Amino acid sequence: MQITVDYNVGNIEGLCVITPKIHGDSRGYFMESYNANDMKEAGFDINFVQDNQSCSIKGVLRGLHYQINFPQIKLVRVINGRVFDVAVDIRRGSKTFGKYYGVELSADNHKQFLIPRGFAHGFLVMSEMAEFCYKCDDFYHPNDEGGILYSDPDINIAWPELDSDSELILSDKDTKWPLLKEAVIA
Repeated sequence: MQITVDYNVGNIEGLCVITPKIHGDSRGYFMESYNANDMKEAGFDINFVQDNQSCSIKGVLRGLHYQINFPQIKLVRVINGRVFDVAVDIRRGSKTFGKYYGVELSADNHKQFLIPRGFAHGFLVMSEMAEFCYKCDDFYHPNDEGGILYSDPDINIAWPELDSDSELILSDKDTKWPLLKEAVIA
């Protein structure tokens, strides 16, 4: 198998960090960024239907987003730069409802974060620029988007501090999401 899986990270059922095997030498490296057979062997039988990619500058915080009626499994990674990536458990009845786990994803560490259905997701760009890629197991439904305010005090995400020359950059939409206790969740 070409991957190592850290299951239930943060003691949150379903969240996994996946590290691919890197084959490197003086020329550079090679890795399989995704292999369905390895994923099945690791216990994941996911039919990904959409790949997305974004590019953001330092200080951009995107999130916390989710789909309400058409939740998605996401497999996320960074191909250039570095981000702090976060998933928040919004599964009603879950023993970890409202808890989050954060992990640094970078082009250097090659880690991937598998986020199951029932989680809000967001990330903060820590490098000058970051290219973020993710696979989804359902298509994006623009009229089904939900979100939670990134600074919800009940969740209390420990976002990394930016250096003194940088500031937090959010979309207008991301400054207006409700708190988790007020959010629309299926």
